[in-house]
Amino acid sequence: MTQELLKRGKDIKLAVFDVDGVLTDGRLYFLEDGSEFKSFSTLDGQGIKMLMAAGVQTAIISGRKTPAVERRAQNLGIPHLYQGREDKLVVLDELLGQLNLSYEQVAYLGDDLPDLPVIRRVGLGMAVANAASFVRQHAHGVTQARGGEGAAREFCELILRAQGRLDAALAAYL
Repeated sequence: MTQELLKRGKDIKLAVFDVDGVLTDGRLYFLEDGSEFKSFSTLDGQGIKMLMAAGVQTAIISGRKTPAVERRAQNLGIPHLYQGREDKLVVLDELLGQLNLSYEQVAYLGDDLPDLPVIRRVGLGMAVANAASFVRQHAHGVTQARGGEGAAREFCELILRAQGRLDAALAAYL
């Protein structure tokens, strides 16, 4: 964790997550009946809950649309969910207008080319360890963990640490 990343994370008010390859391992599981399922990490979910408890708003923007993502967002209490939207920067513009926030107040975690315009525009744009090489090259930082394996938790803890709130967030469980 570099000083630059901590500086970028200091004023974050909104953390935005991609789903496939970030909150999941990126694999798509299709059943015989055409339905699909996804596997989410409880570590990531706890990180998102800690971030929200510290007052940072959260959102999901995904290019795909599945009931599993809606259910996961509801379970975690993520209030802003956008699915089936490849134009992630346009979606973010809409959300920033609603929340009266600037790009500098946003952190984004992604893994592939559709995430890159947002990663490059926000105050803290990060990629997961197994993101596409081109995306990793253009991100402000790269997590040590892979997507679906604690990368979102690492991202959340970085923001909390940058804002001086990580110790208090962890102490709540002692």
